[in-house]
Amino acid sequence: MENPFKQSGDALHRRAQEIRKKICVMNATAKSGHTGGDMSEADILAALYFHVLRYETDAASSVRWHDEFILSKGHGVGGLYACFAELGWLKDDELLTYLKDDSRLPGHPVRQKLPTWVTVNTGGLGHGLPIAAGLAMAKQRHAAQYEGPTGRVFVLTGDGELEEGSNWEAAMAAAHFELSNLVVIVDRNRLQLADFTHNIMDLDPLDEKFRAFGFEVHDVNGNQADSIWKLLESLDYANRKPKVVIAHTIKGRGVSFMENVPAWHHKFPDEEQLKQALKELDHA
Repeated sequence: MENPFKQSGDALHRRAQEIRKKICVMNATAKSGHTGGDMSEADILAALYFHVLRYETDAASSVRWHDEFILSKGHGVGGLYACFAELGWLKDDELLTYLKDDSRLPGHPVRQKLPTWVTVNTGGLGHGLPIAAGLAMAKQRHAAQYEGPTGRVFVLTGDGELEEGSNWEAAMAAAHFELSNLVVIVDRNRLQLADFTHNIMDLDPLDEKFRAFGFEVHDVNGNQADSIWKLLESLDYANRKPKVVIAHTIKGRGVSFMENVPAWHHKFPDEEQLKQALKELDHA
């Protein structure tokens, strides 16, 4: 089973930019959302859904997954919804219902709302990686029992989220059980809530921490979708080591007045800012 798109180059870059445009419109309409973190993850989501993840689909309501994706930084769900719309699974009109009563699009991923596309509910930080480790173990054992290919599990965490101790318990278990089909992608935008991570809880040296826990560690430009898929496709998924990809990103990526500004963690564009944002994204 392969990814049904396998896009790269300019086509993949445009996917990421369209995801960003949808994020801006959606959050401006809702007058809420976590715009900065939504924007930083757009290239990661584009690389995964349009090149890396292996799945089959005949229609939006029918998707058979071989690989799984978990958005552990659940507050970044705006980016995920925008990606689903770019895939054609959600209508753009439905994005405008984001955060409204009775919408299928609440402020964190809810499997009961979108059971075909959301693997697990997330929101409380530090839960996605433990769940991903368990799922990766299940996929390994299923493949061994039925002598089939092993599905991979990709989990996207925030960097501030790694202050949660449950992540490190899961990391210890992932190395112990040799979960080589587990890939942790860290959205390393160096911002959380209202400040930079080094002012709240310094995570560096992050690569050495994961290496000490038994992970194979890689760095990548997290705002270049081509660099992301090329790295993910080069990994050895049978080497008995879990992987971590530290994706160096810019919070608010793609819009000049949002980039690296802490206030855009939980800020939405007003009418004039939306026009400017869409203009910048169209020309980048």
